[in-house]
Amino acid sequence: MKRVIDVPFFKNIKEIREYQFGKFYFFQGLVIGELNEGITFGWQMGKRAIDAAKEIFGKDMPIAYISNRINSYYVVPTDWAKFYKNRHQLDFYCVVGSTKGSFTSLVMERMFFKNSIKQFSDLEKAISWSLTQIQKKRGSTVPPTQLSANME
Repeated sequence: MKRVIDVPFFKNIKEIREYQFGKFYFFQGLVIGELNEGITFGWQMGKRAIDAAKEIFGKDMPIAYISNRINSYYVVPTDWAKFYKNRHQLDFYCVVGSTKGSFTSLVMERMFFKNSIKQFSDLEKAISWSLTQIQKKRGSTVPPTQLSANME
């Protein structure tokens, strides 16, 4: 499986935040998380990434999050309730992964996440889809083919 640093789109990086539980890569309106092996990802960890996104992007920008599941770890799916209780919102959410734990976590997350979760097996396809969705939400007239060209 590809890591964020292995794809050509990485050249568009704005900032990287590294925590004891994983790394978060910030692009324009797009956050890609790569969490560490074996952790249990819960609300307090997620809040740190959310706070970083608000600091980097501001409060009003549409945000897409890609969970690049290069490692096996656990997600506390019921913590989505805390996410919404604190009035946070992700406009788009993708999961990239093929680990056994990835599928199990995704099934549980879908029960608690209010919007749809898009699943991919390829990081570059998830990035392309996310960028297209962000542009649509912003009302941009940039054609999706031009967005893909910017990735190379």
